Amino acid sequence: MTARTALTYQDYAALPDGKRYEIHDGELSVMAAPTALHQIVLGKLFKALDDHVTARRLGLVVLSPLDVILSDRPSETTILQPDLVYLDNVRLEALRLRGVEGPPTLAVEIFSPSTAVMDRTRKRELYARYGVPYLWFVDPNTRRLAAHVLESGEYRLVARVSGSEPVDLPPFTDLGLDPSSLWPQFPIRP
Repeated sequence: MTARTALTYQDYAALPDGKRYEIHDGELSVMAAPTALHQIVLGKLFKALDDHVTARRLGLVVLSPLDVILSDRPSETTILQPDLVYLDNVRLEALRLRGVEGPPTLAVEIFSPSTAVMDRTRKRELYARYGVPYLWFVDPNTRRLAAHVLESGEYRLVARVSGSEPVDLPPFTDLGLDPSSLWPQFPIRP
């Protein structure tokens, strides 16, 4: 049996353009482009969070694609692209030209048919291992948002929300997010 060589950020940066890639513990993951529904939900969530963060000067919210390099130098064998990241003012120093070096304050994954299983399992485990304090999962099919907080190296579900009742989700206070505002108000045909 031949030992595999773990891919690093240097290998990742040399990959051809045109596809979406991540590296999970040195293993390449190639992803399909997000669906239209995914992108609509992402845009609406970004606007809501960016408006809140900017008005209160709480840090920075950034959309994908953005490399989040979780593993330490020189190995750099875990590079993810969350759909959205939030860096509070303390973690802003992790922002570099090439992406975020280290754990963001919050990572958000919006499920697509091709990524939901990976988001719920492998990526969740990697975010926990590298100390991302907050993780949100957004499911456009069920129209629910689940907020998790990292405690003792594992994520604990602290809120699962839907409907139109405004909610505050960690790490934010006074967010007043209306979950129903994230979903398109028109049908998207298959």
